[in-house]
Amino acid sequence: MEKMNKFLAMDTASAHLTVLAVNGGVAAESYIKDCALRHSVLLMGEVEKVLEEAALSAADCDFFCAVTGPGSFTGIRIGISAAKGFALAVKKPLMPLTSFELIAYNVNADDFYAVIDAAHGHLYACRFTRAGGELRCGQPEYISAEELAGSGLPLFGFQPLELLRYTVLDGGACLRPAVEKKLESGQPFSQMHALYVRKSQAEEGRR
Repeated sequence: MEKMNKFLAMDTASAHLTVLAVNGGVAAESYIKDCALRHSVLLMGEVEKVLEEAALSAADCDFFCAVTGPGSFTGIRIGISAAKGFALAVKKPLMPLTSFELIAYNVNADDFYAVIDAAHGHLYACRFTRAGGELRCGQPEYISAEELAGSGLPLFGFQPLELLRYTVLDGGACLRPAVEKKLESGQPFSQMHALYVRKSQAEEGRR
């Protein structure tokens, strides 16, 4: 694969907002720790800002990346829609990046869980193992904090959670390493779909 080092990446799946533009050796990033789920209001302004800082245009990008969840149902859709819009306009590929991958590509352990707060004492969790340098992803779960604690494995995430063996990563520093490591995975590009480990609260309420 030819070197693809010009891209725009967005994480709107959580309470924070991260937008990253990389133009070869030049990178510009915007990180808003808590945007009170105002992603739809803030996203395009931050995109414009980082593209300008990186001296990059959408047409120059080799690909577009968005975090596909799990996380905020509305936030996920906003990021995916933006990435798909850019990709369609300039006919470039998409890199879907799950919230679990966002965490896992920033962890050096060989056997661990990536976790996302699902509220009400539950978590979205995915087990990762490393063998021969290859990072392998398990099946995503919707699981209680008590059940997950019983695994005995280290846990990693970017939200403040009261869990045993839990390490909090810097959410603002996770996006670029994750995108660049997925580029090295061999199959970084595919169709982009939201990852919903469970139904939304509205859907559950209709049952």
